[in-house]
Amino acid sequence: MQLILVDQVQAYLNQFSKQPVYIHLETTQGAYAARDNDKILNSGAYIRNAQIQFLLGKITGNGPYRVGLKMENGWVYAEGITHWEINEAGQLLLSGHDLEGRLAVALELSRHPFS
Repeated sequence: MQLILVDQVQAYLNQFSKQPVYIHLETTQGAYAARDNDKILNSGAYIRNAQIQFLLGKITGNGPYRVGLKMENGWVYAEGITHWEINEAGQLLLSGHDLEGRLAVALELSRHPFS
């Protein structure tokens, strides 16, 4: 994965808009968050292979970035995005990593279900 290039990510978001796409959205502090401190609540969220259609996708911020997907009746968004790539399957993979390189958030879009 490479560091975010706003113009390139925005161009790919535009390619996925106004059509059915599959989404993978995951946030996590991971087990490492609570491992050394029992006062930290380990939390996370996960959704995979839900099909959505968004009208507008937008990347904003100065880094880490926020990516929002405006749907007819609401929003999907992820904050803390730092890296991206288009893989060989044409999927847009966005992720956010902490200062130690650990995954904190992932937002992925695909025209086909994720395996």
